[in-house]
Amino acid sequence: MDERQRALAAAHRAATGFFEGLDERAVWPRAGLDEMLAAFGGPMPDEGTDAEQVVTDLATRADPGLVAIPGGRFFGFVIGGTLPAALGADWLVSAWDQNSGSSTMTTAVVAMERTAGAWVCDLMGLPPAASVGFVTGAQMSNYVCLAAAQNSVLRGAGWDMARRGLRGAPPVRFIVGADRHGAVDRALRFAGVGTDEIIVVAADDEGRMLPGALADALTDGGADAPTVVCLQAGEVHSGAFDPFADLIPLARRHGAWVHVDGAFGLWAAATPGLRGLTAGVGEADSWSTDAHKTLNVPYDCGMAIVRDPADSTAMFHAGGDYLIHTSLDPWDVTPELSRRGRGVPAFAALRQLGRTGVAELVDRLHANARRLEAGLRQISGITLVNDVVYTQVMFRLDTDQATRGLGAAILADGTAALTGAQWRGRAVLRCSMSSWATTPDDIDRTVAAIARLTAAGDPPA
Repeated sequence: MDERQRALAAAHRAATGFFEGLDERAVWPRAGLDEMLAAFGGPMPDEGTDAEQVVTDLATRADPGLVAIPGGRFFGFVIGGTLPAALGADWLVSAWDQNSGSSTMTTAVVAMERTAGAWVCDLMGLPPAASVGFVTGAQMSNYVCLAAAQNSVLRGAGWDMARRGLRGAPPVRFIVGADRHGAVDRALRFAGVGTDEIIVVAADDEGRMLPGALADALTDGGADAPTVVCLQAGEVHSGAFDPFADLIPLARRHGAWVHVDGAFGLWAAATPGLRGLTAGVGEADSWSTDAHKTLNVPYDCGMAIVRDPADSTAMFHAGGDYLIHTSLDPWDVTPELSRRGRGVPAFAALRQLGRTGVAELVDRLHANARRLEAGLRQISGITLVNDVVYTQVMFRLDTDQATRGLGAAILADGTAALTGAQWRGRAVLRCSMSSWATTPDDIDRTVAAIARLTAAGDPPA
């Protein structure tokens, strides 16, 4: 074997060993950052090292600092595991080394991405002609959609932002829910919008935007003001969905662009049992989602979906007379020119699952959340905080100190990983069901660990 083949063989051995030990591995890393810096740091060596040895040594040193995200008991964030076909496809993406911005040059990759995008729109009930830009994640997909939205509503008000910029432009109203994800505010900041410019609309106890509050916000700003309304499919703590069928017609009556942050929640549309949560969502103008969450592909695979591709290209059309342009190149609908073929693993995952398999996956994630909810209700001292309508479960103990202490104890125990948060001014622990690898046994082991740690007394904060 040549050096490349030996390096790949070493990576395969290390990956296989990692997978074989997942079930018994502590889910949270056993080594902190200082220990990992000691393992990898030091002065840069003068001489190089054989590629196979580099890969073997890298895997050995990294092991104590790895999180068991691909296993069945990582519930800390909305991060899926990686489906087998998506993992294999991702390795091929690295081996093929295709710069995937051009529909003329990297035809195989662009064809798979375009097909994956069409399949996702079909699964979610979104317009089949929409542009689908593959970006790093939900953060960037929110940015792409909101930047396109800002450009479009300004153009509708007679302002050419591409030529004249934002200085002196008519003010745009950005209306968001009180329980939006922080990625929305950050995306707006990227687009030149400060927090003082954002109009915040009240939400109910589960985090759903209130239609009456939106109606008031739309009326207060004047009927002709360029407006973008940001809705949410899947609140990151409670899992709640905004009532799209009520909210989108309200926004439409005021000529607003409607964007939906559906990083993990839009996938509910793929199954009949949960599709009602997304009723009316297809009437929006743009949607953000993320395949590394519910679809379980590797990082990085966000999708920025825009109803009218002309709105995407008006904002992001690439310059450069040396570039080859066709009707809709990937580099014309996102900020990037050079990037890997990140849509290939999404194509592979969808091909592995099929329509029925995607629905079964989403239903299984929801069933895992309900099983966890049922188990937690049997533990004395634990209070469930949210209505478990999708994949998120929140709970707490009697006091904030005890809740935070239990969270720290769970991570130290290593059976499962979940994270703390604040909800309505109180400390909570939140669990996200996102992985295809999670089994009923994983849920039961997690519940047993939480019961054991809770019974041990008030853990230290």
